[in-house]
Amino acid sequence: MTRTLPSLVAFFLLLVAPCLVSAYSIELPAATKECFFEDLHKNDKMTVTYQAGGGGHMDIDFWLSDPDGHALHKDVKQSTGTASITAEKDGRHEYCFSNLMSSVSDKVVSFNVHGVIFVSEDVAPVEREIRTLANDLKSVRDEQEYILVRERRHRNTAESTNSRVKWWSIVQSIVLFLVVAWQVYYLKAFFEVKRVI
Repeated sequence: MTRTLPSLVAFFLLLVAPCLVSAYSIELPAATKECFFEDLHKNDKMTVTYQAGGGGHMDIDFWLSDPDGHALHKDVKQSTGTASITAEKDGRHEYCFSNLMSSVSDKVVSFNVHGVIFVSEDVAPVEREIRTLANDLKSVRDEQEYILVRERRHRNTAESTNSRVKWWSIVQSIVLFLVVAWQVYYLKAFFEVKRVI
C-alpha cells in the first residue's frame, strides 16, 4: 500500500500538471496597459513568459509585483522575456503588460503562466522525476508557442512585402504605358508636315 501511494500521487500530478499552465494572447492598443492577477500562497512558484508578436517595433514593458505593490521583476521595451518568482507571502500578485510608450501602433502579446504549488522536499524519487518531466514538457510547449509567434510575424512580413511589390508593379506598368503613349503622340506630332495655305 505504501509503494502505491507515491505512484498515485505521481499519476495525479501528471494529470494536474497541464492544468497549471495557461497560455494567452492579447492585443494591447496604443497607450494602454493590461494587468492580470494570480493568488499565490507562501512558497508557491510562478513563471511568466511572454513575447510581443506584432505591431510597431514589437516591444513592450512588463512588470510583476507582490501583494504590497513592490516590483519583483521589470522589463522595459523588450520583445520577449521570462520572470520567475517564489512567493514570500500569501496574496494576489500582479503582472502587467504596457504599451504606454506607443501612441500609434497596437501590439499583440502572447504569454504563458506556469504555476507550481509548493510541496516539501521529502518527496518520492518518482514524484521528483515526474515534476522534472512536467517542467520539460512546459519548456517544449513554450518553445512551440514561440515558434508559432515567430512564424506568424514572418508570414505577416512576407504578405506585406508581397502586397507592396504587387502595387509597385501596377504603378510602374501604368507609368510605363503613359510614357509610351506620350512618346508616340510626341513623335507623331514631330513628323507631321504642316502646310501653309
